[in-house]
Formats: sequence, C-alpha cells, structure tokens
Amino acid sequence: MGAAGRRNLPTSEELAAWRAHVETFDVVRARIESRLQQDSKLSSGDYKVLLALSEADGRTVRSSDLAAHIEWERSRLSGHLGRMEKRGLVRREPCEDDARGSHVLLTDEGARAFHASTIPHLQAIKEVFIDAFTPQQLTDLNEAAVAIRRHLDLDAP
Repeated sequence: MGAAGRRNLPTSEELAAWRAHVETFDVVRARIESRLQQDSKLSSGDYKVLLALSEADGRTVRSSDLAAHIEWERSRLSGHLGRMEKRGLVRREPCEDDARGSHVLLTDEGARAFHASTIPHLQAIKEVFIDAFTPQQLTDLNEAAVAIRRHLDLDAP
C-alpha cells in the first residue's frame, strides 16, 4: 500500500479512541438494557416501540412510519410487534386506505407498562452513564454526537 492509501487509514491513536468508545459503549448499553429487562420485563426494543407510540398522536402510528422512526427493517418490526401483541402491549389494525398496511396502537396495558418502566429506566441511564461524567464532559460528549450525526447527514437527536 502506498503513502496515499495509508493517509486514508486511522492512526493507532485514532483507532484506540474508536475501540475504547465502541467497546465501552457496548458495555454501557448492555447494562442499561439488562436493568430495563430486570426492572420492567421490557426489552430495549419493546421500550423503543412503546416510547414512539406514547409520543404519537392518538397513540397510534402506521407500521411503516414506525419502522422508519425507530430505524428498523419492516420485517424486524413485524416480528417484534407480533410478540408485543401477544403480551397485550400493542394492537395492529388494518389501514383503511391500504390493505397491505397497518396501524400500530398502544394499548392501555402497553401504556401502563411503559409508564411503569420510565422512572427505573431513567435511573439506570443516570447511574450507568450520566454519573460517570462532569457537566463539561457531558456537553463535550453531546457536541461530539452532534458532529457525528452531521457528518453522516442524520437528523439531530
């Protein structure tokens, strides 16, 4: 590989920063997800779906819009919704204007489960993630996340 090709590769310091971030965040995510499951019997996927539905007008969203919103493939969402439906957390109804589409509705049971999980989940986020940083480090971390999202042409979080 020539000198030009090596300039497009990360330095050892850059690679160390990448690995430290990815490996540490994998642990942080796993610990928060474990606490969510332990405290509320909800998976992180359940929580993502319930959060989106709780914020939606009328607690309902078209399935394809929900998949796009939570950045899941439609097939993944469909299987997950089937499992959530069996537990009474959501209900699917056909779209009146599209026989192939469906609306996903947050049930009262789903709303109760989401509400009951929120405080313990936020406590886990604070204890596992936020408490590790000073206020300035949190500001810097947020600025770094904004920079990455901008670099990848993603919407602001």
